[in-house]
Amino acid sequence: MNLGRLFQKKEETGDMKTTPAAEEIQKSTVKTKEKRKVGQYIYGTCQSVGRQREHNEDALFAMSSIMREGETEFPFGLFIVADGMGGHQHGEVASGAAIRALSGYLLQRLVIPMMTGTAASIDSSLQELMEQGFEEAQDAVIQTAPGGGTTLTAALVVGDQVTIGHVGDSRAYFALTDGELEPITKDHSLVKRLLELGQISEKEASVHPQRNVLYRAVGQTEPYRPDIETLSFPSPGSLMICSDGLWGVVGKTNLQKALRKSGSQIEICQRMVDMANQAGGPDNISVILVQNFE
Repeated sequence: MNLGRLFQKKEETGDMKTTPAAEEIQKSTVKTKEKRKVGQYIYGTCQSVGRQREHNEDALFAMSSIMREGETEFPFGLFIVADGMGGHQHGEVASGAAIRALSGYLLQRLVIPMMTGTAASIDSSLQELMEQGFEEAQDAVIQTAPGGGTTLTAALVVGDQVTIGHVGDSRAYFALTDGELEPITKDHSLVKRLLELGQISEKEASVHPQRNVLYRAVGQTEPYRPDIETLSFPSPGSLMICSDGLWGVVGKTNLQKALRKSGSQIEICQRMVDMANQAGGPDNISVILVQNFE
């Protein structure tokens, strides 16, 4: 599958090309008289503690808005899922702290300038803003939940482009109209690495005793960079972000079945969470489903 042109590509050195966000925003502004309009992003969310946990260590954030001026329209949104680790006391604090830090940073540095007409002053690219937001999340977790950690998967939608930031094993997918569910993030887990090395099979991975062990998480002391890329939002299609309490329990085939059935984004999210609980609900469950309503 061709996931669309990259907004920015990383140099071979690993550094990002710097295209100021103001220029990216201008490119993503859509003329309402053009043949293809982006429209507004509508979303649904659902969350459950599951059936075998006493506390919810997942956190999520979802926001969608649109600005229309004259013959232009500019939709944008921010969607984040975090799955905390380190036990009740640290896991809950870590996931919440990470989401508050990342969303607060992006709202302050990008969304407020867009709304106040000062976006031209933003000299960082969208990918750089996402990376800086992850650094804020990292600092927040270390300060508020020492010894804890969290996954963090975020999607910043600007016009028809989506910038993904990712650490851990929560996942982001593109759900296409033909029923295909295409992962757009890579799990930073021990089991995923063993799979890539060909040391275990998919079947063995699903029951591996260390399937929840991560080698990269927000809050860990070792320095790292989150996976960041910018893709075209599928049209038609949807974006889904979820914790492993959903994808690891329900499985790809059943998720695709749930997505094919009719219903609002909220109803589809509830349907998927119900499926995870019906399968035993061994973990906390979080899901966000975003669709472009043209």
